[in-house]
Amino acid sequence: MKIDYNKFMHNQLNGLRGKPSLVLHVCCAPCSSAVIPRLEQYFNITYVYYNPNIYPESEYLKRKEQFKKLNVNLADTKYNHKDFLQTVTGMEQVEEGGIRCRACIAMRMRYAFEYAKNIGSDYATTTLSISPHKDTEFINQTGEELEKEFGIKYLYADFKKENGYLQSTKISAERGIYRQNYCGCEFSIHSNK
Repeated sequence: MKIDYNKFMHNQLNGLRGKPSLVLHVCCAPCSSAVIPRLEQYFNITYVYYNPNIYPESEYLKRKEQFKKLNVNLADTKYNHKDFLQTVTGMEQVEEGGIRCRACIAMRMRYAFEYAKNIGSDYATTTLSISPHKDTEFINQTGEELEKEFGIKYLYADFKKENGYLQSTKISAERGIYRQNYCGCEFSIHSNK
């Protein structure tokens, strides 16, 4: 039976006391544009833009710059494409959406949990589940595993629900936010995922 992660998230949100801290891994401004309004009323958010998968560096910086259109201050993270390449060594030729993508997602989520642990955040999550091209079940299972490992609560999510993806495209158009035509890595450039 498939888990309704959106419902699960709402149950978590309804059970919150006060306004806890959340590390939100943000993949890009378009996706984040629909997620941030859903969460900012519930959490004090630290936005972590850790995406060493994005290639080339000029594309990484272009995507990072777009967060200014959302009035979001990003946590200071460094671009290190080598992190990504080491993570996916031997998976370069794997079809888009397969194990290479899962390894990339897990790497970025792990970084968010490490960051959350270092700053003493109550929760961590990612915007990645807003994409219709990402495996929401895998994302949430990874978050559950990282919660156990790091002792940081994971906020389950399926941000594409409640028209999340549609909202992200609408907000991006209204604010003139650059929408990329590939996921990020050099292996996805020609797949247009």
